[in-house]
Amino acid sequence: MHIEQFKEHFHAVTDKRQSAKVTYCLFDVLFGSLCAVIAGAKGWFDIREYILGHHDWFKHNGMFLNDIPADDTIARIISKIEPEPFHACFINWMSAVHSLTDGQVVAIDGKTLRGSYNRDDRASTIHMISAYASSNKLVLGQLKTEEKSNEITAIPELIKLLDIKGALVTIDAMACQTKIAKTIIAQDADYLLAVKNNQGKLRKALEHAFSKQRSAKPDDINLEKGHGRYEVRQSHVLSSDALEGDFSHWKGLKSVVMIENMRYQKGKVLEIDYRYYISSKELTAEQAASAVREHWGIESMHWVLDVTMAEDACQIYKDHGAENLSCLRHIGLNMLRSEPTKLSIVGKQKRCMMNPSMLEAVLSAGLSGVVEN
Repeated sequence: MHIEQFKEHFHAVTDKRQSAKVTYCLFDVLFGSLCAVIAGAKGWFDIREYILGHHDWFKHNGMFLNDIPADDTIARIISKIEPEPFHACFINWMSAVHSLTDGQVVAIDGKTLRGSYNRDDRASTIHMISAYASSNKLVLGQLKTEEKSNEITAIPELIKLLDIKGALVTIDAMACQTKIAKTIIAQDADYLLAVKNNQGKLRKALEHAFSKQRSAKPDDINLEKGHGRYEVRQSHVLSSDALEGDFSHWKGLKSVVMIENMRYQKGKVLEIDYRYYISSKELTAEQAASAVREHWGIESMHWVLDVTMAEDACQIYKDHGAENLSCLRHIGLNMLRSEPTKLSIVGKQKRCMMNPSMLEAVLSAGLSGVVEN
């Protein structure tokens, strides 16, 4: 199962405890916690119960040879790990097992860990920024920010940590900032940024550039039917030269995009919505529409974290516990998705809970970079 490879990937995670007082090896506790999270553990008690239930398997692999730590001890050890080197190890590991193809969409978005606030200060809730390879459904890295409003400063820092050469980075409107665009270009990648009223001058120029398309009847439409309603989506792309005004401060700007969403029922229009984007890549209408759809894959990942792995319900908050456990969830989810068995995430977790051989398959897939179709 190549456990030594895990040690190699996470060797930079150091133990701050005094060596004379260490009873339980840091790697044992970290690896045991990851295995438990893969099998569905939601917190420290669950982690200990998983290790206890599979103690023979862990001993066979050279861990927890004498005893198993109490859940409070597991909490203390994981919560004292410095998050920065832990996240860096995660990012380096993903770079080692997963290569981005040219033009692949990397979606960046934030998520609040709703239960992570200090009980004396609700304003301390942790907000995490994640980068997500949409086509392969893999988290490439994450970074903590104290508040959602700080995404603007955290996103460039995360981008600098990632190997995204050749990728198309998609981000929502809050992060439509010239500094973020420059950072993406500096990493030899391209951007597709949503534009709303936080960039008022740019938004008005986009609306004017696409005025002819908005007044025309939709053609070559993609018709979707659901819940008794129909939705028409159409993508329009123009050269950035169509913009009136000086937007040269947007590094590498080449294309502007409008996605038209029209919802109707029984021939009656219910709503028309226009979404605007700028990009440093020369896109076709089909490529732009595909990239916008792929961006929302990161919302699906957030849904899995909340519904399947109960992230929002988790009440852990002391020290670095919430942040480090969030990283373990991302690692675990990547590994579960890399294992090729045609089961849901929940189904795979249940098999890992019951059968160490399934856990070994998930761990091996995570190391080799195999990706679920």
